[in-house]
Amino acid sequence: PLTGDLSDFGPPGEKASDIAVDQINKAIQEAGVDHTVKVVHEDNETNPQAAVQAARKMVDSDGATCITGAWASSDTIPTAQSVAIPDGILEITPASTSDEITPLDDDGLVNRTSPPDSFQGPTLAEAMSQAMGGAQGKTVNVGARNDSYGTGLAGTFGDAWEGLGGTIGQEVIYDPEQPSYNSEAGQILQGNPAAVVIIDFPETFIKVGPALERTGNFDPSTTWVTDGLISGDLLEGPTANIVEGMRGTAPGVPDDLEATQAFDQLYTSSQPQDVDRQVFDAQNFDAVILCYLAAVSAGSTDGQDMADALVDITTGGDKYTWEQLPELIEALQNGDDVDYVGASGEIEMDENGDANGGVYDIYAFAKGDLAPTAEVQVVVPE
Repeated sequence: PLTGDLSDFGPPGEKASDIAVDQINKAIQEAGVDHTVKVVHEDNETNPQAAVQAARKMVDSDGATCITGAWASSDTIPTAQSVAIPDGILEITPASTSDEITPLDDDGLVNRTSPPDSFQGPTLAEAMSQAMGGAQGKTVNVGARNDSYGTGLAGTFGDAWEGLGGTIGQEVIYDPEQPSYNSEAGQILQGNPAAVVIIDFPETFIKVGPALERTGNFDPSTTWVTDGLISGDLLEGPTANIVEGMRGTAPGVPDDLEATQAFDQLYTSSQPQDVDRQVFDAQNFDAVILCYLAAVSAGSTDGQDMADALVDITTGGDKYTWEQLPELIEALQNGDDVDYVGASGEIEMDENGDANGGVYDIYAFAKGDLAPTAEVQVVVPE
């Protein structure tokens, strides 16, 4: 998404993808195998129609058999339904978290390296409960964009908050394309809630945020957001003062894992130097690596063959990190059972292609900066 609502996330994802292919090609040379890997980039504009067109071009014109993307769930689902599934193309999204992706009838073609919102909703609820001294008897209002990401995450958060003993007061679902949000802002803050959750993307929030402030009742210190708004873009322009004090959750990486530390060093030392780290860059690095490893495991670049091999690479077996790609190539060619450990940690995909666990960072907008303040490890229940 180099333009549109999620344009802040696109350049770091593109950089991570290029770094991944560079690492793959170095590993190919070291392993002495006859493989060729190429990456092409297309801007999906954070728009469902443009996303489908971009995917179609990559498949028809560039011969792509694996797509990493999209970022927005509302782009990934039509891309899957219009291109990946009917054409048998492996699709690995690093950033689409909607639970609507899980039940797609996709023959294993649609997968993700970030955990689904069935994890993020409860993680956010628990983080808020801890910050607020418990959820019992406390009312939270929710404002969310009307798409698969916004409505789905509003639901999983609401269920989790009520499960902790709290109450959902107003749930305001709004059109991300409308010109103003004065009425919606009033509804979101109605009833003097203990806290507010906003589930949105930056280009819509630059209108929603000022509308909230104009009510005279907005308090950023009691406002929480989700991964779509963990964006440095909000620290500039009309939202710079509005976001000061806000907190939120987003998929992260385990800080104490050597593979994630090594990726951070690799990313920050690589060109272009003016493209900083961002949420989902490590997840896209892993998505690209997994495209290649799936082909190696399958002995094929056919999308369905790669999809059939993918899940086994991420779970069970002997662990290999992305820094051990030459050894991992050899192991796969020997038919060994492997478990890829990526820049974003241990992915552990389930039969639906969903990451079975992961890390969430708790972020804070403070003193003109956006930074994680805590890390939460989540795993799927046995």
